[in-house]
Amino acid sequence: MFRTLRPDAVLVQAVIAGALSFAHLHDLAAAAGQDGWKAWAYPVSVDLLLVAAWRRMRTDTANRDAWLWFAIALIASLGANVATAGLLDMSDVPAWLRILVAGWPALAFLGGTLLAHAPHPGPDPEPADVLVVERTPEPAPELPPAEPAPVEIPPEPTPQEERPEPAPSAPAVPVPPALLAHAQKIADAHRAQTGAPIDAETLRTRHGMPAALADSIALQLA
Repeated sequence: MFRTLRPDAVLVQAVIAGALSFAHLHDLAAAAGQDGWKAWAYPVSVDLLLVAAWRRMRTDTANRDAWLWFAIALIASLGANVATAGLLDMSDVPAWLRILVAGWPALAFLGGTLLAHAPHPGPDPEPADVLVVERTPEPAPELPPAEPAPVEIPPEPTPQEERPEPAPSAPAVPVPPALLAHAQKIADAHRAQTGAPIDAETLRTRHGMPAALADSIALQLA
């Protein structure tokens, strides 16, 4: 299935302009003494140099050589087109123009070679891999163990003074009242003489009483 060809205004205009420029360059080269196939080669050389410089400018806008050769090719094309507009006697071309036309092949060859061997801009360099070095965190310095807080030890209770336990009371022995009254008189006399109460041992010794009876009387007299 064939695709339908539709004319493009820009393409048609480019073809017409290229044909006219080609004819003007051919006529100028022929008037400058370049006859035969050489006259046809000049337009091709100028236009090819113009296109090559333009393409290099698109791929590398910072290339100054591309701009220079584009300007040279454009001046050569414009000069040829203007010269054939009646401003120049085509039957008597000046010598300087013959020199320019004759020297153009060498100039175009130099320009085409330089453009062809100009370094192409490479892709943007990829960012270098960043080497991440992981450092093991240094252990924190060990602190000395904290001294335990002093524990207040409650003072031990002071032991109570030992109190002599009272001697067990002797078993009560019934004392006759008369004997008790007599013993009271003896105890009073002993107190008067010694200033101290009479004890059970004294009662037993002086009166020959049994120990239990003497103890009972001494308790009652105390």
